[in-house]
Amino acid sequence: MKIFLIGLPGSGKTTLGKQLAERLNINFIDLDTEIEKSEGESIALIFKRFGEDHFRKAESTQLQKWANLNEDFVMATGGGAPCFFDNMEVMNQAGTTIFLDVPAKEIAKRISGQSVNRPLLLNLSFEELKDKIEFLRSQRKPFYRIAKHTCKGAAITLADLEFVTEL
Repeated sequence: MKIFLIGLPGSGKTTLGKQLAERLNINFIDLDTEIEKSEGESIALIFKRFGEDHFRKAESTQLQKWANLNEDFVMATGGGAPCFFDNMEVMNQAGTTIFLDVPAKEIAKRISGQSVNRPLLLNLSFEELKDKIEFLRSQRKPFYRIAKHTCKGAAITLADLEFVTEL
């Protein structure tokens, strides 16, 4: 079983992904961490030195690699991963995709002051951050909607993902 969690930065993909993986007794994979391992640099440095295009290619390469492995896992993808190349198709063919649909205001509250590791959300006031998240949401939602499942709300918990154990 391969489970891909998708959604905006700060939607809870990593937190819920770790909990779900533990519940299912399978590995948790953070796509950004896998990119950092393969590139030998942090995401922020990859963006700064090589730009977003290079990052998106590395992201797609890692996603393809994991999707093709004969291994069960829960993966937290980067917020933009579903929107580039054929990444949503790759994830939907390889396993189960779950869109964590959290309101922009809630995400802004969660990541305000912490956006140092989120290159697209650097140095923004709370209002600018909320507006940027709304903008990203409007751009990415057509891709996110292709997910097989959607969990919606400001406080998505492991209990909201219990349906996965029945798949």
